[in-house]
Order: sequence, then C-alpha cells, then structure tokens
Amino acid sequence: MTKVLIVDDSQVDRLRAGRLVEKGTGLPSPAAPDGITAVYAGNGREALDVLARERPDVVVTDLQMPEMDGLELVLEVRIRYPLVPVILMTAHGSEDLAARALLGGAASYVPKRDLVRDLPETVEAVLEAAQAKRDHKRITECLTRTESHFVLDNDPTLISPLVGYLKDNVFRMSGSDETGLIQTTVALREAVLNAMEHGNLELDTAVRDQDEDAYRALLQERRGQKPYSDRRVHVMARVTPAEAVWTIRDEGKGFDVSRLPSPTDASNLETRTGRGLLLMQTFMDEVRFNGSGNEVTLVRRAAKRGIVGSANGPARSDSHGLME
Repeated sequence: MTKVLIVDDSQVDRLRAGRLVEKGTGLPSPAAPDGITAVYAGNGREALDVLARERPDVVVTDLQMPEMDGLELVLEVRIRYPLVPVILMTAHGSEDLAARALLGGAASYVPKRDLVRDLPETVEAVLEAAQAKRDHKRITECLTRTESHFVLDNDPTLISPLVGYLKDNVFRMSGSDETGLIQTTVALREAVLNAMEHGNLELDTAVRDQDEDAYRALLQERRGQKPYSDRRVHVMARVTPAEAVWTIRDEGKGFDVSRLPSPTDASNLETRTGRGLLLMQTFMDEVRFNGSGNEVTLVRRAAKRGIVGSANGPARSDSHGLME
C-alpha cells in the first residue's frame, strides 16, 4: 500500500486532504496499484518522526505551521530522504514561502482552494515520477560498465555539454562528492580544449601570451581553414564502479616530447603552458600520453580518493606529449 504523509496544523484541513488523497482520481494508478493510505502529522517536527517510522512515499505539507514550517520541512526531507518528493499546499499570503520551498526542492504545489480538483491528480503524477526515479536508481546499481565515443568539431561550445555528460556518467556509476565532480569537470575541459586549440588548430600558447586578441582571431580563422577545419577530436570514455578512464585524441601533428613542461617546477606554475597539465595531474590518479603527443588518457579511481588528487599522492604522468 502506498503511503502519503499529510502535514498540516489544522486537523480539519489535514483530514480533508487525507480523504482526497485516499479517494484518488477514480482511475487506475500504476504508481499506486493497491491504493493509497494517508498518515498524518501536525507540523514539520512531527512529520520527521512519522517519516522515520512510516517511510511514506510522498509528503503533502502545508507551509505555515508552528514548530517547523513547510519550507524547513522541505529542506530537511531533501537531506534525509532525497527520494521522497514533497508537495506543497499553498494558501493566500504564502506565495513567497512557496517559491522558496520550490527552489529548495519541493516537487510540486496545489493551492488549498483547488485541493478537490488538483490534489489527487498531482499526488499520482508525483508518485509516478518518484517511482521512475527509484527504478532508475535500482537499474543503475546493476550497471557494471559504460563506454562511449564522441567525435567533435573544433567548437568550444561543445565542451560544456560533453563534460557535463561525462561527469554525470561518473556520478551514476561510482558516485563522487561535489568537489570530486568539479575536479573531474576541470580536468576534462582542459584536455578537450587542448586537443582542439593546440592539437587540431596548432595554436601556439606564446601567441596568446603576447596578444590575446590575435590568438582569438587566429583561432576563428583556422576553424574555417583547411587542413585544420577537417580535423576532429575523439573522446573515448569507459566507466566502471571502480574507475573512469577518458582518452582524448586530436588529429593534429602531435608535440615534441622534450617540450613537455614539468607541472611541479615552480617556475611553470604561473605560465599557461603548465597550467592545464598541472590541473590534470592534480585531479586525476593517472595521466598518460602517447608517443605521438596527440593523445592523453586520464584515469580517476573511485576507491579511497581524498578531496584533492588521490589517496596515494599526486597523479603520475608518462612524459610522451605536451599539454597546455
């Protein structure tokens, strides 16, 4: 039996909402095939006790209550029970609080004047969405490996959506704290941008150091000029619960291995040439370059990682290429 927790300091409103939810829409509900039963709480603090005891599938809450109001309850539920959605019952005068609660993580809202018409349908819609999310989590936990291969034009606007996809895939497979996800994003962005600008378009960082506008003008020119415009960036990703491996390859001429800067040399920390490599080596457990200098492989392992770098110390690199 699906449980819905009704939270309201007014007993009359509480029981009225509970009857509406239990009655439902009158149509078959795939999200609650055995029907819905309501459980109750008079304020946010009572609701947290009921949540711990009854484990409801959805919370329907008033906003203005003593002890703990609806906004505070939404925030607590998002922290303690992230898979339990919260629906707000709003009254005139609570619009600002409702907006803040929606931004804080509430799934939907129903004005109290429209409860009879809208509450049953809203509860069933949110239940269906929540069930889909729980099912997705269950099947994701069964996923043991994903692989993907992207072929990109030399368009920097593609980097953000690509890196976002790759980062989300890591989170789904092995999890990561927010810091780890940001570090992953930064390292991948540096690698892909390097492949586009310095690999395929053969842009020299020295030009950028001397004249930023000239560098940008040359970048735009080469994006439409052969042979540079025909080249592509290949991004291969393999993710398991234990580790994520990304290989970024450009179709340029590659780089002289002897020009690879040392990211640990203090004199290189303030230069553009060493910055990308430093970030990649700091944020990844392993950084490898191929012999031609046009491919880099980044490895980040899930187990025993610290806030920055790896639990075993900074990443180690094979010196077979040049990164920005």
